[in-house]
Amino acid sequence: MPDYMDSQIEEVESLQNLLVAVATGRAWDEYEYGELRRSLMGNTDISEKLPRFVKTNRDTAQFWNFIKQKFSTYQERREFLWEEFRPLLDWLENQDDAPSHVAISEALQDFDANNIQRDWVKALDRLNGDAEGAITSARTLLESVCKHILEQTETPYEDDLDLPALYRKTSLQLNLAPEQHSEQIFKQILGGCTSITNGLAGLRNRLGDAHGQGSNRVRPARRHAELAVNVAGAMAVFLVETWNANKTKSEE
Repeated sequence: MPDYMDSQIEEVESLQNLLVAVATGRAWDEYEYGELRRSLMGNTDISEKLPRFVKTNRDTAQFWNFIKQKFSTYQERREFLWEEFRPLLDWLENQDDAPSHVAISEALQDFDANNIQRDWVKALDRLNGDAEGAITSARTLLESVCKHILEQTETPYEDDLDLPALYRKTSLQLNLAPEQHSEQIFKQILGGCTSITNGLAGLRNRLGDAHGQGSNRVRPARRHAELAVNVAGAMAVFLVETWNANKTKSEE
């Protein structure tokens, strides 16, 4: 599991344990509560899954007033808190479902933790029960990576460009367009990357949740979503690592 994911689990467990202490009359640190709450609320994906009472109770005095009215015994309070935090902890621990997901997470975390990494985590999260949303998020991830690289290279692009056009511009900037190479095997591989990206765009238009569908719509299975997410993740890392290699070379 990536180090940053371990850190997030530790923060959630620390917050849970602190609130158990408050609820059962043991010592706690008010400053620690504020710092943990601020850190977790600042992460969009985690904030969405935090128990509601964490969001509404800005300090431990407010939480104490909430918990003492809800349950009269310490055991009831402990069990309530454990149960309320369990979905978030399970979700964090399940982010390590596949080795490939870990490698992609680490690469995107280093590239742009606040935006690109968030798109990737959202795509993984939607694999569990929302195949259509996962496919849409997979395309969004690749679009975000392309736009980020184009901005870094000061390459102008229109806001309404679709994924194939964005990838085309990005590939030209990274020297990944097939026509920029003479070796046939490279032309073939890079042409395949273009085909994969175009296919992902088409899959999203056909099976994603971004557009309205008629009564005879085709609903994707998890395997379709898994394919879209893994392909988008692999392509995103390929673009990021190529960008990093080009940047390093230019600085030498």
